[in-house]
Amino acid sequence: MDRNTRLIRNFIGLIVLAAVAGTAYAGVRSHALHAYQALAVIALAAMTSRMKVKLPGINGTMSVNMPFLLIAVVSLSSVEAIAVACVSTLVQCWPKREGKFKPQQMLFNVSMMAFAASVASLMWNASWVGRSAWAAEPLMLAVATATFFLGQTAPVAGIIKLTEGLALRKVWLNMAQLTFPYFVVSAGMTSMVNLMSHHMGWQLALTVFPVMYGIHLSYQKYFERAVEAPRPIALVRAAGAGA
Repeated sequence: MDRNTRLIRNFIGLIVLAAVAGTAYAGVRSHALHAYQALAVIALAAMTSRMKVKLPGINGTMSVNMPFLLIAVVSLSSVEAIAVACVSTLVQCWPKREGKFKPQQMLFNVSMMAFAASVASLMWNASWVGRSAWAAEPLMLAVATATFFLGQTAPVAGIIKLTEGLALRKVWLNMAQLTFPYFVVSAGMTSMVNLMSHHMGWQLALTVFPVMYGIHLSYQKYFERAVEAPRPIALVRAAGAGA
């Protein structure tokens, strides 16, 4: 085993350990469960996770399931939010009939999303943020979204650096430019659903699905027609909005 392969395996192992620790902590902290709501969000996140768009100029795809991952963070318990993230990632990364199953890549993606969801949920439920302030809830959602953003893009940039030998900063900046607007839109949709669900019930999250399907079709048509020079960085397939 060469040094680079050992570094890659150690990095994946570190992400797995972080995911296990985050999930264990979430299990201890989670008390109230929402079985029917969790199953509905899992189904919606799984369905939208297969709505992938091939990004022009790079070797990567983007799914439109992020609003449901954020809805899980703000509406469900921490352990349920992790379950939503893991199941949707499994569905997203599962190869097509002609594709080849890559267990190491699957393990990395699922662990990455479990860790990101656990930390995002921890930030959302953090008591030190101060829920009494008028802007507390929007602030917590912004922090949770930023945590999800970093929890996805940073590990992916790290694994690309190890596998491709590219500069970490350059890889991350390219990923950030590509995915940041999508995270902002997802946070906005989550905020509206969370606000209105207090009056209309959690079933309102179901209405997000046709919206995300429309966004998926729009992205698909736009990128098919886009004329863009190939980018120098090849991104690996990763979960959520990441490439």
